[in-house]
Amino acid sequence: MRAENHNLFAALRAAFPADLDATAIETADTATPLFYTWRDLERGTAMLANLIDSLALPPASRIAVQTEKSVEALMLYLAVLRAGHVFLPLNTAYQASEIEYFIGNAEPAVVVCAGKNFGWVSKIAFVAGTKHVYTLNDDRTGTLLDRAAFHSDRHTPAVRAADDLAAILYTSGTTGRSKGAMLTHGNLLSNAQVLHQAWGWQQSDVLIHALPIFHVHGLFVASHGALLAGAKMVWFSRFDPRATAARLPQATVFMGVPTLYVRLLGEAGLTPEACKGMRLFVSGSAPLLLETFRSWQERTGHSILERYGMSETVMLTSNPYRPESARRGGTVGRPLPGVGVRVHDDQGQPLPACEIGGIEVRGPNVFKGYWRMPEKTKEEFTADGWFKTGDVGKIDAEGYVTIVGRSKDLIISGGYNVYPAEIEGYVNDMPGVAESAVIGVPHPDFGEAVVAVVVAKPGATLEGGAISAALKQQIANFKVPKQVYVVAELPRNTMGKVQKNLLREQHKGLFAR
Repeated sequence: MRAENHNLFAALRAAFPADLDATAIETADTATPLFYTWRDLERGTAMLANLIDSLALPPASRIAVQTEKSVEALMLYLAVLRAGHVFLPLNTAYQASEIEYFIGNAEPAVVVCAGKNFGWVSKIAFVAGTKHVYTLNDDRTGTLLDRAAFHSDRHTPAVRAADDLAAILYTSGTTGRSKGAMLTHGNLLSNAQVLHQAWGWQQSDVLIHALPIFHVHGLFVASHGALLAGAKMVWFSRFDPRATAARLPQATVFMGVPTLYVRLLGEAGLTPEACKGMRLFVSGSAPLLLETFRSWQERTGHSILERYGMSETVMLTSNPYRPESARRGGTVGRPLPGVGVRVHDDQGQPLPACEIGGIEVRGPNVFKGYWRMPEKTKEEFTADGWFKTGDVGKIDAEGYVTIVGRSKDLIISGGYNVYPAEIEGYVNDMPGVAESAVIGVPHPDFGEAVVAVVVAKPGATLEGGAISAALKQQIANFKVPKQVYVVAELPRNTMGKVQKNLLREQHKGLFAR
């Protein structure tokens, strides 16, 4: 009796439309638009999978990839799944010391990098014991494609169990070394299927794909969504607000981080008419300001759907798809079907509605654990099997989840708990404020002191003392920042998240005696 195949690629391939010669992906920012059909995806992934098979790798070998975004890079991801190995995407911003850590930790059998980086990446890989290093560029060149061209365009997907590893995603590592989150075929497929239903995906959809594909949002949420629906993608290798706005009339779905929405709001081409055919705007990976949510409604007539997920869990919650009026700015919606979300205090006791505490989750989407870190894995799960996200938040009486911040961002000043997101909410509502970040820094008397770093809107003038004075009229004194800095911009990582660890490091000596 043949075992059932739970290979994620097999499920995605089964969703391809009957007409394999229809366009699957159209490039939007190449000199001449390129049109990839579903047959191209079938043949390209087969040839790459056959190349991988020819290497006779041990089962579940890791294949590490650090390349620029391209359709061929997406095909490589699908081919790794197809061949039954483990995909390890690496942020294109990582430098030599970081790559050395990831390759040393994951011990990949294969490394694929951009041609321009081959010299230093291959040296690191070969020293670590990796036997195969290929190049892949964003102009359809590289040794990977040269070698794959000699292989057959027919391939039978490897049989995999739902619990077999499909990918390892290294967390951003804001404190200590990055951890490799192990995601299975079952984790990824269950989440893709839930989102397919929750967000109303149709074969007639057209997704504008402007996100990187080394991260959950672009690689899993966006790509899986379109592939599982058999829907076309309009592919941007890099986000361009003007070009993206120009493509909205031909699309139905757009996914972005909050920064992308802010930049689109600066485009004259963003109008209700341009968005008339759009049915879904999704935001995630960083908090969406309420002002952005409201400005988007006013400009386009649409409400952005904010959701919540992590590298370890893929998507956990979502604002409602229908009715659109049920989407609440400032919240990440309700738990997705099959996903459990609860809030506990520091002693592990459940908290009532609207009380702030640590967010814990469980479900078929929750990862298998951290790569080669059994003790850390055990530490991050409760005795009854719930994953401790490290996020702090609350659930209201109607089930809507609000994220207040990360537990590591919690500030304890004079024995009182201060949640940065609460203070940021007040600051961001002030006239002339574009955004803010609130951090805690060492203080000789209070243990930690609250510090705010604020960015002004173009043309506005802000003064730190005036911001502090205004806050004293709105919140408890222990929450009011001891110091307010006005800066040109906040430090961010490639996904648009504010790097508070850098701000804490920058200001750590502020109150030193």
